[in-house]
Amino acid sequence: MQSPITLIKSGLLAASLAALTPVAALAADVTIRLGHVLPESHSWHSAATGFAEEVNSRTEGRVAIEVFPSGQLGSEKEVIEGLQFGSVQAGLIGSGSFQGIEPRMGIIEMPYAWGARDQAFAALDGDLGVALADMLDAKGIKVLGWWENGFRNITNNVRPVTKPEDLAGLKIRVTPDKVRLATFEGLGAEPAPLSFGELYSALQQGVFDAQENPLAIIYSSSFFEVQKYVSLSEHIWGAATLTMSKSVWDKISPEDQAIVTEAATTWGLKQRDMVAAANDELIAQLKDKGMQFNEVDKAAFITAVEPIWESQKDVYGEDLLSILNTYRK
Repeated sequence: MQSPITLIKSGLLAASLAALTPVAALAADVTIRLGHVLPESHSWHSAATGFAEEVNSRTEGRVAIEVFPSGQLGSEKEVIEGLQFGSVQAGLIGSGSFQGIEPRMGIIEMPYAWGARDQAFAALDGDLGVALADMLDAKGIKVLGWWENGFRNITNNVRPVTKPEDLAGLKIRVTPDKVRLATFEGLGAEPAPLSFGELYSALQQGVFDAQENPLAIIYSSSFFEVQKYVSLSEHIWGAATLTMSKSVWDKISPEDQAIVTEAATTWGLKQRDMVAAANDELIAQLKDKGMQFNEVDKAAFITAVEPIWESQKDVYGEDLLSILNTYRK
């Protein structure tokens, strides 16, 4: 199985974005609804829309993709279930959310797995991405590309968090996976899962003191209205996984499958660039909105999460951990 980045390097991309033209109103051979949970202002939606337009244009309407943001097709858990049953055709989903059907997907989002985003991209565009895509393929889900969610940082309304001890007693919302819960329990916080669509109101009502997300999500979801402190912990880097139901993928002709894969790679690279370009600007914008930033003692955090790595060895297995460590050197 070739990774998406290999396809673009092989010269299969046959049309530039500048050549895109409106698609005529033709009956599609395959109609695809692509869902994600983030707002239209996020890079996920911008890139997913560009991806859909390119596919629609280059297939001359044979593959028609429509993008549904803000959880319109359901939570990530619900979209994943829909992909397996074919009731949802495609999704752009945080990689950690797949742990419910394949626990080994959690290896991407282990705490402090990546010292730099380029390490993660090299792994996902290489052997690690191939291995994980094969696992999801066996669950009825086709991976089209590895996009970016980014480094997660902690926000809260109580105090600046500079060391693990500062998390003691903080009620923090986390994504509903065992590793994330265990990570923040190990750091001394009081974590609990909650769907993303309910998070803003839960913070507003004081159900949670804290949450953790990339800066782009903190800004695009207006968490600055309900949170005060941002601690640049960068405790987890996460991928966004562009996926399609296997039952839908198999209905697309081989020629159009190549177009879909190429477009997924093109727009994945663009989305990664969007994330990288926005970081400093997002910090400035969030400061303008009144949020207070602080650095953290990363060495103390890394030491504190070491037991999480030990506890997951049997879940991931020696082979997968060996692949991961090849890219972490």
